[in-house]
Amino acid sequence: MGCDVCGRAMWQWPVPPTEWHEEIWSCSWCYAATHVGGEWFEIARPPHLPMEVRWERAVANGLPADVAHAFGIFDRTVCGIQEVGMSPSDYGWLLERENACGACREAAMVIDERWPRTMRSDDARVSVARRPATG
Repeated sequence: MGCDVCGRAMWQWPVPPTEWHEEIWSCSWCYAATHVGGEWFEIARPPHLPMEVRWERAVANGLPADVAHAFGIFDRTVCGIQEVGMSPSDYGWLLERENACGACREAAMVIDERWPRTMRSDDARVSVARRPATG
């Protein structure tokens, strides 16, 4: 699948199918996500989020507790550290915090700049809702 934001190839998340048969695709260049299937949408494309609310803090056994890393995709931090079982926490990762990983901060700014200005409004990415059953 091609990314509707930057045109590069997207990668499917290796997650078991849900009862609604949802697939999640992510772009490893601009980090745009596309959800295919699911209960309400045939295609859902979340909009661009400002950097201060875009990232969650990464959680994994191998990460140091005193440095906050941003969760990227596919068991990796935004700066590229990979740990098996890494996941996003319930807490946001704030790049202005003193303990925020500097490499994650730099990578997050680069990733944000990869989104064209025309794709940053709430309605720039088109989602397709499932049609109600008729009959």
